[in-house]
Amino acid sequence: MQNHFTVLDWIVLGVYFAATMSIGFYFWRRSRSTEGFTAAGRSLPGWVCGLSIFATYLSSISYLALPGKSFVDNWNPFVFSLSIPIANWIAVRWFLPYYRASGEVSAYALLERRFGVWARLYASVFYLLTQIARMGVVMYLMALPLAVIFGWDIRVIILFTGLSVTVYSFVGGIIAVIWADAIQALVLMAGAVICLAVMLFSVEGGPAHVLTTAAAAGKFSLGELGAGSQQGRLWFDAGSATFLVVLLYGLFLNLQNFGIDQSYIQRYIASSSDREARKSLWLGGILYVPVSAVFFLIGTTLFVYYQSEQHERELPEIKQLVAQQRLMQRGVHPEYENAEAEAGILTEAYRRALDAEAAELTDRDIGDRVFPHFIAKHLPAGLTGLLIAAIFAAAMSTVSTSLNSSATLLMSDYYHRFFNPGATDKQRMVALYLGTVVWGILGTGMALMLVKLTESALDIWWTLSGIFGGGMCGLFLLGMISRAKNPAAVAGVIVGVLVILWMSFPKLIDYLLAQPLGSAVQELGVQLQQHSAGWRSPFHAFMVPVIGALAILCIGLLVSRLSGGGDHPAARNAGDENGPKSESLRDPVPRSCR
Repeated sequence: MQNHFTVLDWIVLGVYFAATMSIGFYFWRRSRSTEGFTAAGRSLPGWVCGLSIFATYLSSISYLALPGKSFVDNWNPFVFSLSIPIANWIAVRWFLPYYRASGEVSAYALLERRFGVWARLYASVFYLLTQIARMGVVMYLMALPLAVIFGWDIRVIILFTGLSVTVYSFVGGIIAVIWADAIQALVLMAGAVICLAVMLFSVEGGPAHVLTTAAAAGKFSLGELGAGSQQGRLWFDAGSATFLVVLLYGLFLNLQNFGIDQSYIQRYIASSSDREARKSLWLGGILYVPVSAVFFLIGTTLFVYYQSEQHERELPEIKQLVAQQRLMQRGVHPEYENAEAEAGILTEAYRRALDAEAAELTDRDIGDRVFPHFIAKHLPAGLTGLLIAAIFAAAMSTVSTSLNSSATLLMSDYYHRFFNPGATDKQRMVALYLGTVVWGILGTGMALMLVKLTESALDIWWTLSGIFGGGMCGLFLLGMISRAKNPAAVAGVIVGVLVILWMSFPKLIDYLLAQPLGSAVQELGVQLQQHSAGWRSPFHAFMVPVIGALAILCIGLLVSRLSGGGDHPAARNAGDENGPKSESLRDPVPRSCR
């Protein structure tokens, strides 16, 4: 494919990286204390923290995947965005005041107060491990299409991104991360809006033709409602991605984000006042709704654009790019007849493998690569650089947030909590610096490992992390709305994990069946598929966090009630055997300390 990454594009990209790096050094002096590094002195305006929340929410995966979803299907995934205002209201009403009143910088220190040290470790361990995987995936999936389309070395892209983010996160702490996020949010929003405008007027017939053609093809559908009444009976379809299933999925996932995710909690704490914190949460959450609509409209416009007679011949070209990408993921890199030539002729063996791979691809397989193809081939000089900078911005905002929040937890939940409770501020700063560097290396290393690993290997990790950490929202809600004690919480988590494991079992079987035909692993998948036919989960995967969280909450409440720990007067004053005598998560600060 002929791309046109010009000198002007390189200048735009260079200016973006220079601006991002300079932010870290500019805030060097304000981040040289523990309070400054982890909470920005609790002094930032709400609009900056709000832009940071938004930038954290929108990773480079979303930047490319959201247009891909609407290109292939319709706007059904947009229902996820519609759940955010509901979760925002709940978070502003209950979660935010709780964290602001606690004085803690760790989201999980308060779980220890409520249920004991096991709850703190349970939450923080899976958060920390998930951040390594998350950073690796974000950097890898950002670098892969750029490497394929522009011919850049994927390892160089990953190393440069990982090093840049680690440096400004190390130097500037949370204040640099938040301000960089704010700038990156503006870059990615500007890139998306400008790109959409260019697309709409590049299609013959303009915006009106795009809207009418897409509407006729059902592209704006939000999916079936998925509930109703029939012959006097109420019914709810929990086995398909209906409107209500996606809405419930979004609601519980966003409650987990806003209620128990360290990345978001630090934004609440960094705000200068409760009013500014509320402003940040509303801005960060609500802003995602129209911006995600822009991305879905980009995908819809791409559908019309590439279905036109003028551009439909480019779809086979995109399939060739995706085929090359998949071969790279399996460790098969392009081979040329003349290895010394910059643009050599592909060997016959590699060409056959490429053509065979491309022939098996459908439009669904190429959805999230159509947008990068358009960026590389059809945008004017300068705008290509801006959009590539936006993709980098979406990735770097996510990675920098993971770095700072992980370093904060390593210092507060492990070093200061277990190894050196009397640590001085200087000693805690050393732990923060060390945590930033180590997690930066691990995240970048994970991305480099993915160059040689298949995505299916990572799918297993995501499934396992979802099993063990997916019910954290339920544990948090149990502590907030009840006076359940430690045994009830343990029982709830055990049952919740088992429920999530049962619901995730079909995904494990699908992974085993996808292995090479005739292999022992594939045969195991066949056996499990046959023997699990009667008890496999009938629920859609989106229902896993919903039912998992509800299982923990309901079992916890039931055990608490059966053991007499509900609203019994003694329970109100006895406190928790493993923490301060606070009534519930709604009352995180002991009355005697007020």
